[in-house]
Amino acid sequence: MHRSAKRLASLLTCAAVPVLLVAGCSGSDGKSSGDSTPSGSSSAASSPSPTVAAAKFKKLPNPCEAFSKDTINKLLPKVKDAAGSQGKSTDTASRGACSWSSSDDQGVDGTQFRWLDVAFQRYDSDPTIGSGEKRATDFYTQQVNDAKATQGAKKVAAVPTAGTGDAATAISYDVNKEDNDFKNTTIVARTANIVVTVNYNGAGMAGADTPNGNDLLKAAQAAAKEAVTTATKANQG
Repeated sequence: MHRSAKRLASLLTCAAVPVLLVAGCSGSDGKSSGDSTPSGSSSAASSPSPTVAAAKFKKLPNPCEAFSKDTINKLLPKVKDAAGSQGKSTDTASRGACSWSSSDDQGVDGTQFRWLDVAFQRYDSDPTIGSGEKRATDFYTQQVNDAKATQGAKKVAAVPTAGTGDAATAISYDVNKEDNDFKNTTIVARTANIVVTVNYNGAGMAGADTPNGNDLLKAAQAAAKEAVTTATKANQG
């Protein structure tokens, strides 16, 4: 068959194919019109946004209500202000602190001084930083290390404290201030995304005996356990 006749027959055959298949017919140059791909038709799938577990606790208790009245009276004989002195905070849902002090004048036997404070720190979850629990764990570790590195501290000892949140450490040490020997105990505890730090110290002044360090330690451990319970209850209901 003549070349022109063959070309005409090919075109007529292609025309008889249903429209959906026309793109597969070959043109005169032998190339398929279905080989071309529209520019920009494929794109890389966008990466999913990072996610972290939601923080367990959403609020903090009033720090000056961390302890019962009985605890305050036991740890601070002749407390100056049982209501405590609340620290300033620009975000009471994330941080809060309160402190108490007492001076028990025993006449010629001198004066027994006591100090107690508690601080709460709560962390929210943040996809760019980490979960609230991870952030609290990091802060917990920092607080323990800071207590161990207290300036002028002597006879530093750190021991785990059981039954107090998810983790707790008690750090005890001696410090001399203004010719007075202070026995100090710091308890750092973490419950989920909240870190509780309790400081309790005492000294015998004006000739009074230095308090027993083990007694202070046990009292501080009990206080820390109570503060952790208070933080948990604040998020119930």
